[in-house]
Amino acid sequence: MNISPKPKKIIIGLVVFVGFYLASFATTYAALGFLNQKEEVSLTPLADLKDITSQKPQSGDQPCPLNGVKFTKEQKEAWDQRRPLGVMIENHVDARPQSGLSRADVVYEAVAEGGITRFLAMFYCQDAGDLTPVRSARMYYLEWLSEYGDHPLYAHVGGANTPGPADALGTIRDLGWARENDMDQFSLGFPTYWRGADRFAPHNVHSTTQKLWEAAKGRGYTEKDPQGKRWDENFSSWLFKDEAALDTRAASASAQVNFWQGQGDYAVEWQYDKGANNYKRIQGGSVQKDALTEEELTPKVVVVQFAKELQVYDGYTADVHLSYKTTGSGDGVIFQNGKAEEVTWRKKDREDRTRFFDVTGREIEFNRGQIWIQVVPVGAEVKY
Repeated sequence: MNISPKPKKIIIGLVVFVGFYLASFATTYAALGFLNQKEEVSLTPLADLKDITSQKPQSGDQPCPLNGVKFTKEQKEAWDQRRPLGVMIENHVDARPQSGLSRADVVYEAVAEGGITRFLAMFYCQDAGDLTPVRSARMYYLEWLSEYGDHPLYAHVGGANTPGPADALGTIRDLGWARENDMDQFSLGFPTYWRGADRFAPHNVHSTTQKLWEAAKGRGYTEKDPQGKRWDENFSSWLFKDEAALDTRAASASAQVNFWQGQGDYAVEWQYDKGANNYKRIQGGSVQKDALTEEELTPKVVVVQFAKELQVYDGYTADVHLSYKTTGSGDGVIFQNGKAEEVTWRKKDREDRTRFFDVTGREIEFNRGQIWIQVVPVGAEVKY
């Protein structure tokens, strides 16, 4: 018999689903010792969250220290009272489309496991009305996050914790971040984070930049540490420049980046738009868009950084953990203004800034705009 769904049955179904999910997560928190925290499942209030990002960022004369974009004085006054925020966003096919990436200042992308890439989205000068799906920490993302001054905020849902070189959670504790800047969902809980009923776990953890910065402020994680030292006293920005004039840009260009062979769902094509002077991201045959703002993902600069990939056999039963050689030096390619430039990169230690240099040894100047850094294994296929 064919029965049409009725509103009453839908409501009952949602109640059952929510009740089951709350019970499941209550058990998880009990096991972790977080009985005082409350995990909630909610239909994501996109209508409300969209108000945060409904307006395009306004142009001004105040450069964002992360990517050089010029904003208004009022916007600078807002970001001067907070620290950079790094958020782990997953890229599993079941996690798409994501929210928040279109408004990130800088995005890092690398394989997290099994050829599946994951993003570290850096926010400082803009707000994102929805961040989803937030996922777990990995060791090498800590290396890139450490470049953003003293104790940058780190939003994630747990992380790799097997003792050994891939122990991200152990490293967070060892660095002193657990009491200074860590924003783990398991310690903050609701309402900073919530599980949306719009998709299934583990692809359904939401937050917003506002909620995370507010929670950080409540913990005393502001622009200054308890001794009054600003986060950016030791921060070193990249070099930025105005973009090339229209008649000097390439007419058309594209680049294809394949992280792992046989993992076509995670291969990326970048299509250059001469007029907008940006690169449209295509993955799995589709243009990637922000689920909340419906903006296409179109960074001004795309960086491909080749790094040595290692498999860490640390007893992790589900799969081997990965590691990338983030310090030292290596090769890369930078795409901007429709042109590809082969470069080298250098990074002395964990807190040192990764910098990129041309064949003459001159440091690269980036166009002002979102910067997307793809860290791929040495030898990976990149066509341009």
